[in-house]
Amino acid sequence: MKLNSDLNPGVNTVTGYGAGYVAVNGRRYERSLIVERNRIDTDWPAASAAALSAELLAPLAARQCDVLLLGTGERQRFPSPALLRPLIEARIAVEVMDTGAACRTYNVLLAEGRNPLAVLIVEAAP
Repeated sequence: MKLNSDLNPGVNTVTGYGAGYVAVNGRRYERSLIVERNRIDTDWPAASAAALSAELLAPLAARQCDVLLLGTGERQRFPSPALLRPLIEARIAVEVMDTGAACRTYNVLLAEGRNPLAVLIVEAAP
């Protein structure tokens, strides 16, 4: 799905997503990534919701954000509360949804002037 944006240049906006990819600012990524207003981490190692661990999620507690959007791939999959504990203890709101919904929600929150952090699992295309 292609998304259009009316946001300022220089702000990372999700411009599309589909089976096996997410596009940010028109650039296509075919692996999991973390997207913030002014930063993109393209080497996040979780290739599926099953690969999530407290060790992967804990460093995200240091990021400054209004809400963390966890896109779990093609389907919404809730991680165990134990995995989310470092984020909960840091008082970071976490919303779990499928990756497409996380992409759309990230853009809406940006447009509202909020500071979202999108952790997007990109599953390999079938």
